[in-house]
Amino acid sequence: MATTAAPYRDGERPDIPSAAVRFPAIKDYEQVDREIAGTLRPTLGWFTALGIAILCMLIGAVTWTYQIHEGLGAAGYQPPVMWGVYIVTFVFWVGIGHAGTLISAILYLFRAGFRTSIYRASEAMTVFAVMTAGLFPILHLGRPWKFFYLIPYPNWRLIWPNPKSPLVWDVFAILTYLTISSTFLYIGLIPDIAILRDREKNPVRKAILATLALGWRNSDREWRHFTRAYLFLAAFATPLVLSVHSVVSFDFAMALTPGWHATIFPPYFVAGAIFSGIGMVFTIAIPLRKAFKLEHYVTLNDLDAAAKLCLFTSMVVGLAYLTEFQVAWVSGNPFEQDYFWNRVFGQWAWAAWIMLICNMVLPLSLFSQKLRRNPHWLFILSLFINLGMWFERFVIVVPSLSHEFEPWQWGGYHPTFVDYGILLGSFGWFFMWFLLFIKQLPVMAMSEIKEIVPPRMRHPDPQLEHELDVGYPHPSETGEYGTA
Repeated sequence: MATTAAPYRDGERPDIPSAAVRFPAIKDYEQVDREIAGTLRPTLGWFTALGIAILCMLIGAVTWTYQIHEGLGAAGYQPPVMWGVYIVTFVFWVGIGHAGTLISAILYLFRAGFRTSIYRASEAMTVFAVMTAGLFPILHLGRPWKFFYLIPYPNWRLIWPNPKSPLVWDVFAILTYLTISSTFLYIGLIPDIAILRDREKNPVRKAILATLALGWRNSDREWRHFTRAYLFLAAFATPLVLSVHSVVSFDFAMALTPGWHATIFPPYFVAGAIFSGIGMVFTIAIPLRKAFKLEHYVTLNDLDAAAKLCLFTSMVVGLAYLTEFQVAWVSGNPFEQDYFWNRVFGQWAWAAWIMLICNMVLPLSLFSQKLRRNPHWLFILSLFINLGMWFERFVIVVPSLSHEFEPWQWGGYHPTFVDYGILLGSFGWFFMWFLLFIKQLPVMAMSEIKEIVPPRMRHPDPQLEHELDVGYPHPSETGEYGTA
């Protein structure tokens, strides 16, 4: 009589292949193709989510149109705070995009196995987050139709854009990051597009997929060039994690404004970007694994490993917060000291404490293995992380501008419905593109999953073969695999 096999970790069952232990419900390549390609079928829930995203985007478009007609004053700007929700949200979305590069490139170079099932969604998230961030320097302009003035090229005005302007730096950062991230995403998609091409029955869609697949035939020569190109792009994209958000941090660090003029900003911004990006990965991946019944692909072990990375980056961000206060305290600079006191106990204390609780206190729960392996808690925590990281950028931008050197210059900032509408529209824009993506292309890398799940072979021992067949419960019974 066969007994139910215990869920072992990789390497603990020498008599059963480790891949079978990691993905016990996956029997063969055809199952991978069938289940992941099956996520491309539209459902009522998907149409509902897409409709909500488009509605939010239209709200943002309407409020932006109103702002163009009325002027930037409709957005709540008033001296001394002339940067507000737009720049805050710009930095937020650039940060969101960093986890995609981290998971897809850096963890690929380090051969971290848990990236396999989540990196495709994080790469797509990166591209769409950078697309969203790229809108905000334009939205922030009083005359957005003149945005091409920012592009550094000798033009009909016979002048060059000001290379000292942070807006010009942001153009370089966004265009570079968008180009590399899009290329990296597309190259990794080619084998999976070829799988969809071979399975497609619609002649029009099959022709489109055949064009995108670039003639991929799954030959050894193609795989050899593919792996080399992918490795090169991973190595090339890795410095972007450090460089792009460092450039964005220079928007602040190069100024003399209290709270901004700090050498800690580049590493501080990079750590915060990775932290917020991982939070968004949880926000996206956990509902996807539930909605598409992919719990046996995105396992608890994968979530556990990503949660450890989230905890580490949270602690780095917390250290940066404390370092800021310590540097201001020992600096002897009364402007810095007064600013940081005002940030935590003064006018903007409510925003600062939201930031500290969401980014420093709540992630400490991930020291508990039980909570690291609880998808419901990880999803709730990810929402708090997204909230806290948005307020981190708010605390950096608004309090510094509202509390500079001279008391007579001090002021406040009151966002209007235009600010909130465009903020809501940015989330609608992002999720609209992401929802369209997951119904056109695979949300997981089928080809890489197949590398982990070898072709099924019959085991010579009938008892062990029976264990492999029926010894593990189906995800519908337990919901998870890989528990210890």
